[in-house]
Amino acid sequence: MTDLAKTIAPKSDQLNADDLIAGPRTITITGVRGCDDEQPIAIHFEGGEKTPYKPCKSMRRVLVHCWGPDGNTYVGKRMTLYCDPNVLFGGIKVGGIRISHLSHIDREMVLPLTVTRAKRAPYTVKPLRAEVKAGPQTSRGADDRGASRDDDFPGDRGAPPRGAQSQTGELSLSQRADAYERRIREAPSTVKLKAIRAAGEGLRADLERGDPERGVELEQLWEARFADHEEAERSGS
Repeated sequence: MTDLAKTIAPKSDQLNADDLIAGPRTITITGVRGCDDEQPIAIHFEGGEKTPYKPCKSMRRVLVHCWGPDGNTYVGKRMTLYCDPNVLFGGIKVGGIRISHLSHIDREMVLPLTVTRAKRAPYTVKPLRAEVKAGPQTSRGADDRGASRDDDFPGDRGAPPRGAQSQTGELSLSQRADAYERRIREAPSTVKLKAIRAAGEGLRADLERGDPERGVELEQLWEARFADHEEAERSGS
């Protein structure tokens, strides 16, 4: 018997989009190697020695644009990968791995990428901030406290969705992100979602610095909820 099931199983020798369904992943590169013609580059990373990331042509263009063509210089650099369910293959949405953040860039990088044979669209990669190691807390002035950022969601003060507030009364970054997520999920319309997004600008900036993976998750959630409401509003009009 010719077993076709083997031909459709995900490749176990590389990182697959399905591996990122649970959420984005930030990796630190340990080496870049050449491999087969179909997927000519394998990016090895800490914790994924047996399943390297093999970027598609579009993501290789992103890497060359942002980091240059010499793969040897990529060692030690970091990137955040996520599963984009809208990636097409043969006109069908099959999902694929995309890069959302890169270290060693000082600003957002935008370049045109091919979406279909007849269409190109801008693709944005954001800076991945250096990891900040936890240290002893020092006293801060009122103007420096994270509570000043809680103006993004003043209605959530005093009732964080997860965990308790600190002694200073400020909400942690995780608690503020939880409040933002709850607002997105409960938003009844595209108008409300736009207002939530505008109010959350400060939070999103903090997430880029402190927890970029959570930031990507929330961005994907907002886009999905907006698309759902937009379709429902269009159908009801």
